[in-house]
Amino acid sequence: MTAMTTLTTHQRHLHPTPARLLLGLVATAALFAGCGDSGTAPDTAVAPVIDLGNGADYKPTLDAAHVADLIDNPYLPLAVGSEWRYEGPTDEGIETITVLVTGERKTVMGISAYVVRDTVEINGELVEDTYDWFAQDDQGNVWYLGEDVKDYENGVVVSTAGSWEAGVDGALPGIAMPAQPAVGDAYRLEYYAGEAEDMFEIIAADRTLTVPFGTYDRAITTKDWTPLSPAVIEEKWHAYGVGLIYGTHISGGSGTVELVSYTPGA
Repeated sequence: MTAMTTLTTHQRHLHPTPARLLLGLVATAALFAGCGDSGTAPDTAVAPVIDLGNGADYKPTLDAAHVADLIDNPYLPLAVGSEWRYEGPTDEGIETITVLVTGERKTVMGISAYVVRDTVEINGELVEDTYDWFAQDDQGNVWYLGEDVKDYENGVVVSTAGSWEAGVDGALPGIAMPAQPAVGDAYRLEYYAGEAEDMFEIIAADRTLTVPFGTYDRAITTKDWTPLSPAVIEEKWHAYGVGLIYGTHISGGSGTVELVSYTPGA
């Protein structure tokens, strides 16, 4: 998101994100110079990491000993039982995305990751069913550890493209949400060469937006893209205490989704 981190994985493949992970865990890589106002992350935040080349300089280090047993980052809170529903028009019809934090866990790279399910429907017909895996480090940075993607046509699975798991076949985890988002910082959301290479930059903070479910302030805005579809750029808004509330294509595609309901978990 990404499940929660893009519009939907379905749209990423019109690209995600579905919807998209740790510094006691340190991620080291080339720093990307953002085109927004610069911001300096405090020492408790993971360093901005991104590599616009072939991934050779992207070497995040993940330590299971520094992973928390909850995900309470205010811009990506993933309490068990939480559910978000988004709706919006696409060229194919009305898209409905439902995101649910299940009570399941999956072990990835020795880490007990939260399992988040994203389902995407167009005019009520299932087109994607994805399970995403997230973890939060003891500094509050949320990491994305992979996804199991199934695309459907007429009730039949037709593709699993975009699926990946950190630690398998060269795939590496990425940052889904830093503990201290700063304008100008950019991150690699995921890395599985040729399959999953989403990236995002924080381009604004402390914004206010009204969506069908309500009005939210303290929102941050990200620009999301992938070198696999360089013409496609998305913009997403995450509200403090809620998570993703709005996503739209700003080039190379069409489609906008807005939060229409949110039920926090326990």
